[in-house]
Amino acid sequence: MATMQFKSVYEIEKIRNVAIIAHVDHGKTTLVDAMIRQSGLFRDNQHMDERFMDSNDIERERGITILAKNLSLDFLGYKINLVDTPGHVDFGGEVERVLQMVNGALLVVDAFEGPMPQTRFVLKKALAAGLKPIIVINKIDRADSRPMEVVDEALDLFIDVGAGEDALDYPVIFASGREGFACTSLKDPRNSIRPLLDAIIDYVPHPNKPLEAEMRMLVTTLDYNDYVGRIAIGRVFSGVIRNKMDLFRIRPNSQPVRSKIAQLFNYQGVKRMETDVAGAGDIVAVCGLEGVSIGDTLSENEADPLPVIPIDQPVISMMFSPNTSPFSGRDGKFLTARQIHSRLLKELETNVAMRVEPTENPDTFLVNGRGELHLGILIETMRREGFELQVSKPKAIFRTGPDGTTLEPIEDLTLDIPESYMGAIMERLGPRRAILESSKKLPDNTIRLMFSAPARGLLGFRSLFLTLTNGFGIMNQSFRGYEAYRGDIPHQRNGVMVAMERGWSTAYAIKNLVERGVLFYGPMEEIYEGLVVGERPVTEDMYVNFTKKRHLTNVRSSTSEELERITPPRRMSLDQALEYVSDDEWVEVTPKAVRLRKREIYFKKRTN
Repeated sequence: MATMQFKSVYEIEKIRNVAIIAHVDHGKTTLVDAMIRQSGLFRDNQHMDERFMDSNDIERERGITILAKNLSLDFLGYKINLVDTPGHVDFGGEVERVLQMVNGALLVVDAFEGPMPQTRFVLKKALAAGLKPIIVINKIDRADSRPMEVVDEALDLFIDVGAGEDALDYPVIFASGREGFACTSLKDPRNSIRPLLDAIIDYVPHPNKPLEAEMRMLVTTLDYNDYVGRIAIGRVFSGVIRNKMDLFRIRPNSQPVRSKIAQLFNYQGVKRMETDVAGAGDIVAVCGLEGVSIGDTLSENEADPLPVIPIDQPVISMMFSPNTSPFSGRDGKFLTARQIHSRLLKELETNVAMRVEPTENPDTFLVNGRGELHLGILIETMRREGFELQVSKPKAIFRTGPDGTTLEPIEDLTLDIPESYMGAIMERLGPRRAILESSKKLPDNTIRLMFSAPARGLLGFRSLFLTLTNGFGIMNQSFRGYEAYRGDIPHQRNGVMVAMERGWSTAYAIKNLVERGVLFYGPMEEIYEGLVVGERPVTEDMYVNFTKKRHLTNVRSSTSEELERITPPRRMSLDQALEYVSDDEWVEVTPKAVRLRKREIYFKKRTN
């Protein structure tokens, strides 16, 4: 398809604003790749990376979308503003805010897995925003796909979430993002993505606010540039916005602030292009508005702010503080509480689902987020930026109900496992206060178990789940809401080995300790007192001499020079450490290392 010139922004009936939403790993970003390739955005001989929209390094490494991103496609004279959103439940805040920019949503569902917990979440949000849905059954090229059954399951989901009659009148598109095709029937040719683009034009309504009305724009995303500062991104709801325009920045319960646009951009393909004017329905980026924030309304006159979709509140909290270990300052550039606090406040400007609160200790901050992954991504980003810090075990955030009862966050948990593992899974989830709500047999002879479980009961469960199922299980969870407290959960973790002095680990010490558990360090690594160096098979901790050396004697053993074989240590990633850490420990995070250590050291009272 030949690339065409963009039509004037004044032709509002030629604009389509659509978000692509789905459960994690159902192929949203790959589907967007196919739409980009076949819309004419790139030349036929021009190189394009896979998962083109996942430009963040962490997104590419983990294979997930973290930040919502938008682009513009020109197709047959229509301007399609497309927003790619995260699929993981921990980044639901990104989904919720961008839904305010669009009129329609492509709900992508895996042709084998069918609707999953996050599918329900994003669908409810899309329907609450009044969006026109288009169902895309993706990955129909899979050998085990069951597209028609998934179509029925999608209909059941719509009915289950209370969709109205208008929402049930949706088109269904069958597609494969990897193979780059879409079709309206399984019997149709599979040679082009065009049926999906046609469906967007035919079914997604165009913006309906007049150009003659007062200019009003809602800020839904923030970006930052070292040259121009904050960049406010959002949709023009009505009227016309112009470069160098004087306007008011309006925020609920605050006085309007007069501002002036320094630069105005719209989107052409994946690039921001400076423009003099943009009209109702278009998605634009505005520079020069000091103090602008997500949720602000930009208006040419003082007026009431535009309504904002409420963002679900955080459910998990962690303590952040400067690294106080003996190795502090070796790796990082940013070490102080002031620098950490400044970085957290900067994160709040764009991360609407996160909260930061002070604590009794002025050097420690309580950071609230949607889940372990949500906060883990922040920590990983900070360590790559040169920060050193220590963080606590994640904890669920409790609330008090209207009648004074304690409420806790409850998750919908879905597990796909071989049936032979069902007993072991049930045995571990019972004490974690999980309740089995339904189960069903899948076509590949696995079984799908659906639980409701307290968020605190699932902390650290993912690694255990993979171990119990030998890596064959698939685990998904989604926040359901706050319900009555389900009771105490017994301590889940084994005891650990803790180093009792500083020095270099020795093969002799490791050889003597390896039979007592699993070690986290190998020979000739620098160790300090209080460092967690291994795990025991029992519940009690043990302090060990990890730097013990062999005593020299005048007697030479015939086997002393033989190479000793030592079991390789278990190395923990940041995510694994956040799952593993106990209440009395810190996770020490630096640009080059992740360590577990005790907050208080008791080896003088109790040694091996």
